[in-house]
Amino acid sequence: MTTRATIVIPVLNQLAYTRQCVDSLIAGGTAPSDILVIDNGSSDETPQWLETRTDIRSLRNRVNLGCGGAWTQGSMLALEDSEWVVLLNNDVIVPAHGMSRMLDAAERHGLQVVSPSLVEGPLDYDFPAHAADFMQKMAGTLRRGWFHGVCFAVKRQVFETVGFPDTDRQLGGREDVEFLVRCNRHGVPVGTVGDSILHHFGSITQKAIKLETGQDDLGDRRHFYAKVGMNWLARKRFKAERKRSARDWVAAERRERGYVMHMLRSGGQWVDVEYL
Repeated sequence: MTTRATIVIPVLNQLAYTRQCVDSLIAGGTAPSDILVIDNGSSDETPQWLETRTDIRSLRNRVNLGCGGAWTQGSMLALEDSEWVVLLNNDVIVPAHGMSRMLDAAERHGLQVVSPSLVEGPLDYDFPAHAADFMQKMAGTLRRGWFHGVCFAVKRQVFETVGFPDTDRQLGGREDVEFLVRCNRHGVPVGTVGDSILHHFGSITQKAIKLETGQDDLGDRRHFYAKVGMNWLARKRFKAERKRSARDWVAAERRERGYVMHMLRSGGQWVDVEYL
């Protein structure tokens, strides 16, 4: 039997965030059987917790295969019975019907890859109330041509067109941008929608790895640009286009709807994000 979507969640330790994420998905309307957790060799209590959660699916790797590796593993397993694969960070909270609203919007806009809007930072506000008001006022809004790696849903035929996420560990956090570049080059319709929003605590796993290893960057920026075939001039144009698009989107969304799709929570205040 084919399901609409499988939610793939790569994890590496940080059990409290994983539990919170899974609980919010189920409370928000996602069937437990549609959740697939890929454990990238956690050394905390994550493996034991997953053993007790017989209602959700999970796979344990003996070593950390990286984000791209876990995304690809999960995608290959999900494609057996799902129309969409949702690749989701574990340090997020999902509102009621957040996943279904995102996919509904994607199908209305004809998108084959889609992300929801984001609030990032501390959870020092009433997220359910904020999300309900946001989704009502931002319904129908679209940032075409861009998605983000915190959460993006991929239609199954996209993998046949552009392949799976890159498993190259040197990308170190740029796997989503590499996949975006491939999608854009192949003409795959992608976008971010205002019909759904997530709270993102902020790359908790990556920050923990950086703190443990002392690395400022988990990947190699020059390697990434070489891999996607961008010379110095192409890199400059790519960055300039992203900044210009972000500024234009922020201005239009704020003017027309009173919200923007990407906000930071800082010092109890809302900050519009004008970069991608």
